[in-house]
Amino acid sequence: MASNRLGNSTGIGITGFGAPADADGESLIDTLRVFETPEGVDLALRLAGPAPRAAALAMDWGIRLVLYLLLTPMLALSGFGVGLYLLALFLMEWFYPVFFELRSGATPGKKAMGLVVVHDDGTPIGPSASVIRNLLRAVDFLPMLYAAGLVSMLLDRDFRRLGDLAAGTLVIYADKPTANRHIPEHKPLAPVERLDTEQQQAILDLAERSTRLSRARCAELAELIVGAQGARGEAAVSEVLGIANWIARGR
Repeated sequence: MASNRLGNSTGIGITGFGAPADADGESLIDTLRVFETPEGVDLALRLAGPAPRAAALAMDWGIRLVLYLLLTPMLALSGFGVGLYLLALFLMEWFYPVFFELRSGATPGKKAMGLVVVHDDGTPIGPSASVIRNLLRAVDFLPMLYAAGLVSMLLDRDFRRLGDLAAGTLVIYADKPTANRHIPEHKPLAPVERLDTEQQQAILDLAERSTRLSRARCAELAELIVGAQGARGEAAVSEVLGIANWIARGR
């Protein structure tokens, strides 16, 4: 039996074997997009529509307004103070969202609404994408109150404003990963040879992740564990689940 150690794969909204998806890997549910990662995990992203994003924007406006008011004493410094104040306004208006998106993926307003900005493949947003999407807020704002951005979001199936389209980003719900990991029920199966601690952990890891992996990837990892002379395909998965239940129940 092979001793391959299984790595962990994380994501937002991991789907199980039965997740409905079309030929392009996209969910049949309007606000859910499903991607398969290189590790074979189906990554489901829940898209945020105009309403929660507008609420997050209003919160961020409120926060910036408070910061502007706190900086008003700088105006008492005459010309130099006015210059510093205008510079502070510029930085907060254009780089407030960039700072927070690169720090945690979301501005305080988005975080309060449970939203996060990611690349359109589900990976964390990078510096160039964050700068592009935020600089283009000026275009989204036209002719007033983000009218162009709202129209773009309503016409796009992924609710992307113009800045998102240019930067290749999505705003999604930051779903918390479930803490209820468990081993699927299966008839316990004693291994044919003694397992060391690393082998046992690899088997338990795969069993716990099996409902979150695609069938093909689960079978591939199970075959690595049982070895070249072991079962193949679904039979290998069944063998791993049986041994995992045998280990979990204390033999």
